[in-house]
Amino acid sequence: MDIERTTTSLLEGLFDTDNEIAWSHFDARYRPIVLGFARKMGLKEVDASEVAQETIVQFLKEYKEGKYDRERGRLRSWLIGIARFRVAGVYRSKSNKREYRGESAMITLPTEEVECESIWNVERRTVILQQALQELRAHSKASDKTIQAFEMLVLNKMPVSTVAENLEMSSQEVYLAKSRTAARLKDIIDRFELIYDEDAS
Repeated sequence: MDIERTTTSLLEGLFDTDNEIAWSHFDARYRPIVLGFARKMGLKEVDASEVAQETIVQFLKEYKEGKYDRERGRLRSWLIGIARFRVAGVYRSKSNKREYRGESAMITLPTEEVECESIWNVERRTVILQQALQELRAHSKASDKTIQAFEMLVLNKMPVSTVAENLEMSSQEVYLAKSRTAARLKDIIDRFELIYDEDAS
């Protein structure tokens, strides 16, 4: 994915039905966030993947029909609205099946916009961090072991002792790897944040 391509240019490209590049870049940028959002809403992987697919396709349809107006709000709010509706649909379907078996159908989903946006923002930051790590690995002189230590410690939430043992490093080396990688990532993440934040009106 061309991470440097702005949200504005991606949206403009979506109007062209033959512009598969714009579609694939938009999909690659936002599908992982929608997928993570659906998982955090309690869906299993298969259902979350289906929700992500349906959300992106529905947004594209509505965008081409002129229903999305950037002057009226953020792109993320539009995507969250579609995703929430799709997630609720999955739960309604599963609730009906549970009721048929005589089981409880009581399910509580986040309904407050602020809560849903908070979940979205966490997933967005995770996706940006993963993409920043890919760029760091591809274009920096940092050793793969150093970056791997950071990923295991920060992304996978593994204990320092486990990371040190798996990578044959001392605990001090693990902490140093985390610090150095975080410093190298800062500028990359800041750049990506600006690109993703272009959808603000």
